[in-house]
Amino acid sequence: MNIEGDWLGQAALKVKRWPKDTIAAGRRHTVGLKSDGTVTAVGDNKYGQCDVSDWRDIVAVAAGNVHMATNTGNAHTIGLKSDSTVAAVGWNKHGQCDVNDWCDIVAVAAGWRRTIGLKSAGTVVAVGRNNEGECNVSGWHDIVAVAAGDWHTIGLKMDGTVTAVGNNRYRQCNVSGWCDIVAVAAGYLHTIGLKSDGSVTAVGLNIALAMFIR
Repeated sequence: MNIEGDWLGQAALKVKRWPKDTIAAGRRHTVGLKSDGTVTAVGDNKYGQCDVSDWRDIVAVAAGNVHMATNTGNAHTIGLKSDSTVAAVGWNKHGQCDVNDWCDIVAVAAGWRRTIGLKSAGTVVAVGRNNEGECNVSGWHDIVAVAAGDWHTIGLKMDGTVTAVGNNRYRQCNVSGWCDIVAVAAGYLHTIGLKSDGSVTAVGLNIALAMFIR
């Protein structure tokens, strides 16, 4: 009898029951969702982005600020509640924490200076900085997942295709030809798509960070 193998298998099954958005990391802070619906956070708390000790009934978390510039001590933290409303703390210069009136939300994402919410109807809402059109999601529909990069926003559609808005300087929004996608992620200046066959596709900036930062 393979006790170790059986235990590992049971542990893996237990982990898979939890949603993926249980840990989030910003540039200088980390947020963790506990099994009882409370949240813990550590790191830079300059703007109160770690002030989550009073949060309750949280089912997912997101941490804003993936920007890599030297001025990135500014960040915010988002919590999706079990009643489909949203909580926010932290830096709010661009209104990225103005989510008090959001409802019917099933998923959240946080980028640099903005917050994205996926509604149960498959539509998307956004607040915060919109200088590059990264919040222009009001016309989206049939969306099943969202991701927020530095200046771009990604939406995974029900049919496995992907849509994108925002800054496209490094072609991080060139996803119109993608298909059979089951999950998406957005980094600083790049976008990743997981395909149904387990392979991965990517677009955007593809040079070493050390070579990019001047």
